[in-house]
Amino acid sequence: MRWWWVRHAPTHARAAIGWTDIAPDLGDTGGLERLARALPQAPVVSSDLARARLTADRLAQGRPRLADEPGFRELNFGAWEGVAFDAIADLHPADYAAFWENPGPARATGGEGFDDLAARVGAAIDRLNRAEGEIVAVAHAGAIHAALARAAGLSARQALAFRLDPLSVTRLDWLAGAQAWRVEAVNRRF
Repeated sequence: MRWWWVRHAPTHARAAIGWTDIAPDLGDTGGLERLARALPQAPVVSSDLARARLTADRLAQGRPRLADEPGFRELNFGAWEGVAFDAIADLHPADYAAFWENPGPARATGGEGFDDLAARVGAAIDRLNRAEGEIVAVAHAGAIHAALARAAGLSARQALAFRLDPLSVTRLDWLAGAQAWRVEAVNRRF
């Protein structure tokens, strides 16, 4: 099973935007068209948040569109939602420091930690994973980092070190016969 993980189009937000539902900037029509041409004619699934859903709708172009998957949402930033990161450090210094020093179990104030996100994303992958075929999953940086961590056996800190640009593709293959994952590409741009 080949997973084509696509990070949604940019939002230009300069704050912690997890479950806050904001629209993407779909103005890069050339980039969206190149990406759509590069993707396989496979079913498209996305997070249920507008920035992923609207990006997926634009990329679908005749591909089967699966129901939105809430499990692919971005990390829930709780009390940090909509707050600039430097302001979060001032408002919640202990939680903010722990979140970056120990990103797996440490949680955003009133929200999730990477381990919570990884469990949620992993459960959604298990629901959709098949022995063969392809799927295009349009999601958020956090969800894609979680999928990458699972596929490569990475810690939260290791997975978060990867750059994931808007409209980039991360290709992860589930090798059913071997019961193992293969990382084909990370942050590939078209």
